[in-house]
Amino acid sequence: MPEVSVIVPVYNAEAALQRCIDSILNQEYKDLELILVNDGSRDSSGSICDEAARKDSRVRVIHKTNSGVSDTRNMGIDEAEGTFIQFLDADDWITSDSTKLLVRTAKEKNADLVIGDFYRVVGDNLATKGSIETDEVLSLQEYAEYLKASPADYYYGVIWNKLYRRDIMNKYHVRMQKDVSFCEDFIFNLEYLLHCERIAALQVPVYYYVKTDGSLVSASMNPKKIIDMKTSVYQYYDKFFRNVLDEEKYRNERVKIASFMVSAATDEFVIPLAPGTKKVGEEKTAVVFNQEDTIIAQTYYLKKLFEKYLNTVAVKNDLEPADVRLFGYVKAQKEVHSLREIMDVTGLSEAAIIGSAQRLMMRGYISLSIHKNGIRMSVKKADSLEHDLDLVKEDLMESCFSGFSEEEKKQATGYLSRIGANVKERLK
Repeated sequence: MPEVSVIVPVYNAEAALQRCIDSILNQEYKDLELILVNDGSRDSSGSICDEAARKDSRVRVIHKTNSGVSDTRNMGIDEAEGTFIQFLDADDWITSDSTKLLVRTAKEKNADLVIGDFYRVVGDNLATKGSIETDEVLSLQEYAEYLKASPADYYYGVIWNKLYRRDIMNKYHVRMQKDVSFCEDFIFNLEYLLHCERIAALQVPVYYYVKTDGSLVSASMNPKKIIDMKTSVYQYYDKFFRNVLDEEKYRNERVKIASFMVSAATDEFVIPLAPGTKKVGEEKTAVVFNQEDTIIAQTYYLKKLFEKYLNTVAVKNDLEPADVRLFGYVKAQKEVHSLREIMDVTGLSEAAIIGSAQRLMMRGYISLSIHKNGIRMSVKKADSLEHDLDLVKEDLMESCFSGFSEEEKKQATGYLSRIGANVKERLK
């Protein structure tokens, strides 16, 4: 059985559906099933789903009469077989390492829920959206404090930037409320959270959210209807805090909790040229693909893959890619005494090394002293960053040997060692 079930409700999504499907099936993490639930689409969405199932055995398609997104997601949950469940909307897509990072975090931290950052996409522009900065495991009470500070934030309310455990959903029969047409994701999360003990935040964007026309909360909607819907949702929100907080704290926090009534669901805007806004594609490692199969091309691709994984570590730890590259080299060498040596191996300029060293020193990750014979740079205690770099090595090996048998991996590793020894000998 697959470890992850990815559920996508589909309704008249032919324009973007293939991009969504491709982003799931092309994940670095392969042990998954994709459940496409076609909610009575009247365009070619159903055919796109069937074609995906024909090409990939991991895809299952369910065709049903139209009954709304909540009922459609519930059907997907009922059909799921994975230990974990991940949701996508058909208009959106995920990063190539999304499922891998979410599952890894859930396992490492024994988390009942993992919540990740996401990209907010408007036209050709995107910006990163996150909220929880700590990588420490949160209790339900600690998570509730973050939620209370910003109750209408999409980061907390939606289901597509999270990874859930199927056993919790089934044990407590946590499902979408079919009779609610506003903030159904938020209500689902509140119900699920009541059964969580350990919650982990991942400070890496794992999802591309594209806001489409037709939002329920719009300027054209009857204000009374919006208030009525929010009142209904507030009842679930209030129930959540009654269960999480003790009676005295609940009384003291009632005004803050009630602020949900006047908050508007927000995912923030992406304004071209605003700080932090990028063109779609600029967030990825730039790669020029050359079909020529040469040692130069293979070395280039390996370097780019290494760069991609280092960039993820940088984002997660709020560092620059150059910082991670420098830290990784110093970590490997234990102690470095030559600036020129660092420049030669890392490819960083002297100015980049100095800037990175200053940032790493401020974070307490390295120590640096300058003396008449040169420098002395060494790693200080940085468990989380060191752990992430160790995972980069594992990811590189997994990517290089994907599809290899254990015997083939053993042979290839031996060949690589011999090749490395030969190359070093020629360089002497």
